[in-house]
Amino acid sequence: MGDFMQFSLLVAHDMLFAMVPAVGFALVFNVPVKALKYCAIGGAIGHGTRFVLMHYGVSIEWSTLCAATTVGMIGVHWSHRFLAHPKVFTVAALIPMVPGVFAFKAMIAMVEINQAGYSPELWVMLIENSIKTIFIIAALAIGLAMPGLLFYRRRPVV
Repeated sequence: MGDFMQFSLLVAHDMLFAMVPAVGFALVFNVPVKALKYCAIGGAIGHGTRFVLMHYGVSIEWSTLCAATTVGMIGVHWSHRFLAHPKVFTVAALIPMVPGVFAFKAMIAMVEINQAGYSPELWVMLIENSIKTIFIIAALAIGLAMPGLLFYRRRPVV
């Protein structure tokens, strides 16, 4: 199997499994049944975009910003098409990109520092994972707000 085919399967696998939490959280957020498939598609597009960008060497923070902006733009398009608020499609679609692993590692380091005492390795682990978590969450928030900042401004940017 060629490299491109193998990479395509990896991207499809990533996108397929990103649909599951997107739909799950859409159900928790009481998204209308007709919009569930769009939440799943948005989650797949966002996570797939981030996966591809990270594969080509872009950091997870910038990849998340680009993916969240893409999901936000698509959500605005769908909101105009189906006469719903963009958040119906976008918020649940961004959930698969929440940095749970980094936050978990930061909390584990904090607990270890509390129990075992200070060590430089634990401190570095705490700071690195905390900062990465903060920047990824900020990228999600900014990316989600980007369409509103670009399209719905009352005053010109310049």
